[in-house]
Amino acid sequence: MTSLDTVLDKDGVRLTVDEAVATVTLTHPAKRNAQSPALWRALTEAGRALPGTVRVVVLRGEGMSFSAGLDRQAFTPEGFDGEPSFLDMARGPEAELDAIIAEYQEAFTWWRRNDLVSIAAVQGHAIGAGFQLALACDLRIVAEDVQFAMRETSLGLVPDLTGTHPLVHLVGYARALEICATGRFVHAEEAERTGLANLVVPADQLDAAAGDLTAALVAAPRDAVVETKALLAGALSRGYEEQRVAERAAQGRRLRDLAGITD
Repeated sequence: MTSLDTVLDKDGVRLTVDEAVATVTLTHPAKRNAQSPALWRALTEAGRALPGTVRVVVLRGEGMSFSAGLDRQAFTPEGFDGEPSFLDMARGPEAELDAIIAEYQEAFTWWRRNDLVSIAAVQGHAIGAGFQLALACDLRIVAEDVQFAMRETSLGLVPDLTGTHPLVHLVGYARALEICATGRFVHAEEAERTGLANLVVPADQLDAAAGDLTAALVAAPRDAVVETKALLAGALSRGYEEQRVAERAAQGRRLRDLAGITD
């Protein structure tokens, strides 16, 4: 593999790898990186194609917008070429519909793997599925012009691409409900204040800021970062005493590893 290798480039998704850092880019700027089932399958494929050397994944969108959400063609009677329309899916068996949605969700799940840290670099519109894709990542750096919104309820739908869990944990139930039920925009200042964004920067500094954060993450020993991420992620569901036990076990593993002792 060269220092910068294009591993995948299809259906609006490009994956490049430079040793420990992978970049996933949404490549349909003319459509504001609107999403489709084909794009979701490409995102799933990108996750599966990551080499074991990768420690940090940066997710970005070309053009003025990160992702304006689901391509409205999904709601037309004909849908996308070669795909069942959403209306046809709704008319099918309930178990089949559930399986299709589960397949779509796979594009949004791998970003939280314990062996990776994922960073969404978000500018302009991040609406609906675009908002949920940013929420799928561990960290978010946003441009000053960012506009997050959950518009699913205005279409008679719910956010179903794994975004509800991180949104509630980041901003709390009441604010998450208000954001989703009203479909209003969340701008940069509120995103940073409520924890949606780790950092807000001018739009022309977005890539550089993501690069700086990536470099800082890669500088730390990989196994320590992996253990720390698992500890923090587990803290959401553990009680205080359970977390103490988990901390001791993780530290024991790290100390034995540093001492050259294998289990």
